[in-house]
Amino acid sequence: MDSEIMDVLADRVLELGPTPAADSPYRNFKLTRDEDGIAWLLFDRAGVSANTISADMIDELNAIVSAFETQRPAGLVIRSAKRSGFIAGADVNEFRGVSDSRAVEAEIGRAHAVIDRLEALRVPSVAVIHGFCLGGGLEVALACQMRIAIDDARFGFPEVLLGLHPGLGGTVRFTELINPIEAMTLMMTGKTIDARRAKALGLVDAVTQERHVRNAVRDAVFGRLKRARPGPLNSLLNLAPVRGFLATRMRREAGKAAPRAHYPAPYALIDLWEKHAGNRAAMLNAEKTSFSNLMVTPTAQNLIRVFFLREQMKKAAGGGNKVQHVHVIGAGAMGGDIAAWCANQDMRVTLADMKAEPIAGAMKRAADLFSKIMRKKIDQRDALDRLIPDMAGEGVRNADLIIEAVPEKLELKQKVYAALEPSMKQGAILATNTSSIPLQDLRTTLARPERLLGLHFFNPVSRLQLVEVVSHDGTDATLLKEALAFVGAIDRLPLPVKSSPGFLVNRALTPYMLEAMVMLDEKTDQRLIDAAAVEFGMPMGPIELADQVGLDICLDVGDMLRSKFGDHLPPTPAWLREKVAKGELGRKTGKGFYTWKEGRAEKTPLPETGPRVTDEMIDRLVLPISNVCIAALREGIVDDADMVDGAMIFGTGYAPFRGGPLNYARTRGVDKVVSALRALAEKFGDRFTPDSGWESFK
Repeated sequence: MDSEIMDVLADRVLELGPTPAADSPYRNFKLTRDEDGIAWLLFDRAGVSANTISADMIDELNAIVSAFETQRPAGLVIRSAKRSGFIAGADVNEFRGVSDSRAVEAEIGRAHAVIDRLEALRVPSVAVIHGFCLGGGLEVALACQMRIAIDDARFGFPEVLLGLHPGLGGTVRFTELINPIEAMTLMMTGKTIDARRAKALGLVDAVTQERHVRNAVRDAVFGRLKRARPGPLNSLLNLAPVRGFLATRMRREAGKAAPRAHYPAPYALIDLWEKHAGNRAAMLNAEKTSFSNLMVTPTAQNLIRVFFLREQMKKAAGGGNKVQHVHVIGAGAMGGDIAAWCANQDMRVTLADMKAEPIAGAMKRAADLFSKIMRKKIDQRDALDRLIPDMAGEGVRNADLIIEAVPEKLELKQKVYAALEPSMKQGAILATNTSSIPLQDLRTTLARPERLLGLHFFNPVSRLQLVEVVSHDGTDATLLKEALAFVGAIDRLPLPVKSSPGFLVNRALTPYMLEAMVMLDEKTDQRLIDAAAVEFGMPMGPIELADQVGLDICLDVGDMLRSKFGDHLPPTPAWLREKVAKGELGRKTGKGFYTWKEGRAEKTPLPETGPRVTDEMIDRLVLPISNVCIAALREGIVDDADMVDGAMIFGTGYAPFRGGPLNYARTRGVDKVVSALRALAEKFGDRFTPDSGWESFK
């Protein structure tokens, strides 16, 4: 037994070669030689918990490679001294606000030269990789002759998510090493793969455990490692005629996911490979230019902005989560999915409902979710074990956090609170997932209203990262802080909002969806309305979105917001009420505006010769979103413009390459947006009147 414990502990301790001297000449590296004459070069970026590649790291690496060229070691091991992983990619801070592509190209050229020299060293070199090995980190590993992965390693090129493609020679080395179709797919999607998959693809030569690293390194350096070699198929697929055929197919696939006008990176990558693969020097050169040109595009700069918005929202969560046990009341679509997500994130969850059927349905959906997002059966089983059906509602007594997700009826919610409040333990938080009832109304029957707050999740819970954390005037500040930390602990992004009808996201989306209904009333084809939104960059159009959300819910939220904001909102057409009364609620009933089969809307393409999308259509849909965001800022519902943009991107999928509805207004020009809104107000009515908050918006 003791030896087993020792084995487990041994796997936790990184094998980093000989102990380095305290006075390393380098800030970001440690360098030692072992008794076999093998040099151990450890990436250890100063002052941070994860390695990223920055200009100062590249300068130091340059000096180290120069030394190796003159005094050659028997072999070279490159690895990270950080527990978090190998290298998590480039330091994105260095990409922000860049506008001169020539300066970028000069900088990237210097880095290229260092990586090229690392690859050319006449020394057996091996990268030993644990944890995350992404982007520029993977490009460093590709410049080594061999790669050994620890079994927890993850590999990927996420550059495309920043509007870029690999830029340190990765487009060349990756498509040479493994099947280029697989390589291109990974670079175009930004997906990560695990060590087993990397071995199967030939990206790594061996997968091992931490305690066997020394032996694996010796085997690699002294020629005993059986290396992964590119097969003849790779060379065939990289031939010019085949590339032409494959590139056409790749562009077609890319077009389904991301139009070229909005997302140039995947297409630039395909062009690069199609034109230059097979001619290494030309492709490396072209990669530098292509990468630098992408870096200064509005798309890349806005996606880099989104990267930092995510970081800012993560920081808002703070740390020190105290919630271990979550009790969810209401096992419907939202409650069940919130419970499953919390169980997936290592929380103990009890799930209560009046009836057994919804709990059974929620357990089945949870099992489906876990099987999709977890590879190991044992992890799936553990997550299901943490999700406990609780018909009797006993979980209330021990829960640190209670999330109520029962239907949106004030009396029902108040009845639930009256029954559970006496059983709650000291210091527990009571949260409601309501999207339409103000907390002021909910707290009236509570003995301790200070512990009530809102945790408003978005559907689908497993995909949309935003959670609105809603407070009322009397919410306890400590509990609010704990709720924010809980949201961070379940890998979600919190948006602190003051309680107000629709909070931020629903209030901003409602005019967008209702305007689409008004356009339908004007006899505009629903496919054309959806096409206008998609052309702007939305993930789906407002009509399809209404079907997804459920027309009954849209109607409820619309009515609630109209009762508060009146003519600021488009009118609700009578036929929408009739549709809901008939039970045509959208995706969940199989029929709404579209017919739904297996979770997808059935659409016939628009006729070639009919009406086309106009700028006015797009403005009618999207400008009210920016207008409401300004109003919410002016009213103090949210207190930070960046957080508003983050919330709309992570809660609704608002066109990420535009950087959010307020950033879009800033880019287009506030004066232009205000005059466009005025013109729409004259033509279509007061609902387009610009909010007074525009006057002070910077």
